[in-house]
Formats: sequence, C-alpha cells, structure tokens
Amino acid sequence: MAKVKLTKNELKTQKDSLAMYQRYLPTLSLKKQQLQTEIRGIDARAKEVRAARKQLENEFNKWISVFGEAEAFTPDMVKVSNIRKGKGNIAGVEIPVFESADFLRGDYDLYSTPLWIDVAADKMEKVLSLDLEAEVLDEQVRLLSKELRTTTQRVNLFEKIKIPETKANVKKISVYLGDQDVQAVIRGKISKSNAVKKAAKAKREEESK
Repeated sequence: MAKVKLTKNELKTQKDSLAMYQRYLPTLSLKKQQLQTEIRGIDARAKEVRAARKQLENEFNKWISVFGEAEAFTPDMVKVSNIRKGKGNIAGVEIPVFESADFLRGDYDLYSTPLWIDVAADKMEKVLSLDLEAEVLDEQVRLLSKELRTTTQRVNLFEKIKIPETKANVKKISVYLGDQDVQAVIRGKISKSNAVKKAAKAKREEESK
C-alpha cells in the first residue's frame, strides 16, 4: 500500500477515488458478463456452422459417389475469389461479420466432364462458405476474449486492490484526523483550565494586598 498524507485534502482525494471506483465497477462487471454471454453464443454458433458444414460435405461425397465418377470433380474446380465482411460492435469491441463470398470456377471441358459437375461446384461453394463463416466467428471469439481478459483484469484490480486499499486509506486518515481533533479539544480544555486557575490565583493575590 502506497504511503498517503494524513491531511484533509488527501482524505478528499481518497474519497473521490473511492467513489469513482465504486461507480465504474458495476459497469465493468456488466461488460464482463455481456462479453462472456456473447462469447458462449458465438462459440455455439461456430459449432453449428461446422456441424452443418460436416453434414453437407458428407452428403456431397455420397452424392458424387452415386454417379461413380468421383474423380471427375477436384477441389481446385472451385476457388474463393473474394470475401465480403461487414463490421459489428459488441460491448465496444469492433468485430468482423461474415456476409458472403465470391467464387471462381476452374476451367473444365463441358463436353468431357459429367453434367453434374456444375451442381457439385454449387455444393462445394456452400461448403466453402460455411468454412469462411466459421473462421470469421473464430475471429470474433478471439477479439472478444482479448477484451474479456482486459475487462476481467480491471474488475479484479478495482475489487481486490483499489477499493479495499482506498477504503483503508480513508479509514486511516479519518482516524488520524479524528485523533487530532480530540487532542485539540483536550489541549483547549487544559489551556482554558490553566487560564482560569491563573486568573483565580491573580485575583487571590490582589485581594490579599
């Protein structure tokens, strides 16, 4: 604990600081809860997206195998050419939001490839879109988790250090100043008593002459 001056000005400073910590702590605690809730929600959404992606991929593979020409379709036939992201804000944290993506189709001979290739490419685009959405959700979690760590540190700093320390300082200064007031009163009474005694003695001496 830092050394504090035992003065009225310092007492006011410490009380003002305490009031500030107590005013901001509920806001920080609320932000912490909001971030925790949002992170859980986004995590759940990312799991749903990945589950949907896995299911779509399985259906895709089964669908291709029906034609008996699985080797006719290769992953490089569909490539991501552009990802469109928006911006969102959660608890003051700016996050990316997946909107959509553009794809390029690889060159293939329409006469030598099966007719279902275009349909397969459409399905692959959906799979890739889900991959991209999951990646953006992961980035949201990363950014919000970083802010959550910072917010949690501040909450702990206020709760466990600043508020107890400032309360102790206020008490220490108040006790000291209270003792000083008591001592001043006692000194005043002693001084008054001595003055009365001195006046009485002077009066007796005057009367004895």
